[in-house]
Amino acid sequence: MTITGVGVCALALAPLAWTRLAAAGRRSDVERVAHRPVAVVLGAAAWPEGPSPLLARRLDLAVALMERGRVDRILVSGDNREVSNRETDTMTRYLVERGVPADRVEADPWGYRTWDTCTRVGRWYGVDAAVMVTQSFHLPRTIALARAAGIDALGVGDSSMGARRRSTLIGYLREIPAAAKALRDALTRPDPLRSGRPDPTDI
Repeated sequence: MTITGVGVCALALAPLAWTRLAAAGRRSDVERVAHRPVAVVLGAAAWPEGPSPLLARRLDLAVALMERGRVDRILVSGDNREVSNRETDTMTRYLVERGVPADRVEADPWGYRTWDTCTRVGRWYGVDAAVMVTQSFHLPRTIALARAAGIDALGVGDSSMGARRRSTLIGYLREIPAAAKALRDALTRPDPLRSGRPDPTDI
């Protein structure tokens, strides 16, 4: 590989390295994560009959965090439009059906992107410390953006490789371009609250 090629690769991977550095020492598991007031569960695909398998695994982690006293409440954030099968309604219903008290669950219906979620839960819901809950491949970027948004963030990730191998591999590959966009968001700090809600086309 030429020097130019090496430089291009380094530039392409630099944002991914940033997410890893920002999350260093902040990823844990349900049993060992330090207490935070709230778990923030990021949305994923919802189906008409309920959460997709990856989303259900995130929600199961949040239930476990609550049961073990690692968090006091759960905030779900996602796209609650009909076109997305009402993600946050689906997430809330799933949690309550599994024993989480309804008054311990709050929903952010406009979490269209990870950056939107991180800035919104801080500015609109008063979250300044949280356990971020998502898949392991998404966790470093989530923690990095939460910290950039001013949240003292820890993270618990679902290692989904054994259960959803294809989706997980795609998720890891997607993190390369997604990390570049995340770094742009963190540096330029675009306001996701345009006229009260984020732009659903900016994904």
